[in-house]
Amino acid sequence: MNLLSETMLEEAKKAEEAVKEVFLRADHVCLLNQQKVLSAFHEEKISEAHLHGSTGYGYGDLGRDALDRVFARALEAEDALVRHTIVSGTHALSLCLFGVLRPGDTMLSITGKPYDTMEEVIGIAGEPGNGSLKDFGVSFEAIELIDGKVDMEAVCAKLREKPIKMAYIQRSMGYSSDRSAFPAADIGEMVKTIHEISPDTICMVDNCYGEFVEEHEPTYYGADIMAGSLIKNAGGSLARTGGYIAGRSDLVELVSYRLTSVGIGKEAGASLDENRLLYQGLFMAPHVVAQAVKTACFCGALFKNAGYEVWPAPDSYRADIIQTVRLGSAEKLIAFCQGIQSGSPIDAHVVPEPWEMPGYACPVIMAAGAFINGASIELSADGPVKPPYTVFVQGGITYESGKLGILYAMQHCKSKNV
Repeated sequence: MNLLSETMLEEAKKAEEAVKEVFLRADHVCLLNQQKVLSAFHEEKISEAHLHGSTGYGYGDLGRDALDRVFARALEAEDALVRHTIVSGTHALSLCLFGVLRPGDTMLSITGKPYDTMEEVIGIAGEPGNGSLKDFGVSFEAIELIDGKVDMEAVCAKLREKPIKMAYIQRSMGYSSDRSAFPAADIGEMVKTIHEISPDTICMVDNCYGEFVEEHEPTYYGADIMAGSLIKNAGGSLARTGGYIAGRSDLVELVSYRLTSVGIGKEAGASLDENRLLYQGLFMAPHVVAQAVKTACFCGALFKNAGYEVWPAPDSYRADIIQTVRLGSAEKLIAFCQGIQSGSPIDAHVVPEPWEMPGYACPVIMAAGAFINGASIELSADGPVKPPYTVFVQGGITYESGKLGILYAMQHCKSKNV
């Protein structure tokens, strides 16, 4: 049985005192987003009939079609595609890229190299002939960040130099500990500048980890299309699987052709028995995300007080749910993740170890004792086992359980004397 020492409980009080104002902001944003989601349910007149699914081709699935519209309203977009058959955030992003880009097009990432799992999708990693964008004649270029900021001067120069079909923006920090997540309003400024120079360039946002952290989403500020996972923020810890795409209706339609087939698009696809949890998960998402934000802030404050380098700062403005702690050694990284695992509701007895995970260039350790396998809206911690041995913490479906998990991680590090 995990018991916290009196010393740990005192440290917890100090950490909470340091972030009390941030907690108040998280509650305020939660209220605004909850009102937005509730209004979406009301405007679409969601009823008991929408909660039931379909089989076979799924033609005339009222719940599936209304769910798309509810998500579109909640995410402030023209249209949305929400399906339990999208297996991950990477899959949702891949659907967007293959749905919109064509041979001869150029994709420009303006936030540096995309998240690791996107490398083989794009074709900057992996074997030739595996079906990447590169294999289909799509070119890729990236503009590196400068001190964690987008080099808009270089972006503008590139737009004037050649036709760019897509400007790709990663909202969250991913596995980068030297940049913060980009606020949706800042993304809007990037999009505005891009469209002024090149109106036909499609601005796409990887919105993973960012949904409902702020009052508005990137689509509110002009992003053309964005995508994310339902076992992260937008599924509210209840979605058992799935992903979403939201944005301009013409682009969402193109992506739907990639998901099913040209000419069928969104009109088919059985929802089976998933509708109820997808609706309920979206309804719960603003609250659950607020709990995750509070957990991240608490983690930052606790470890900063203990002398560790953390990012973002505990009291800083948040645009995603990720908190990093630079632990300085492989031993401390492993101990931290094992502590998180020991505080999980599921598989707390399991001891995570680093392993060669598909899609990653070095061993990675992951801790996640979750009700939904791999759900990073539930408390989890992971990191590549390489210098500077930074752990990436996210999730917490209740602040209380998230707080306990973080305290167990700290206590575990101390007990291992590493």
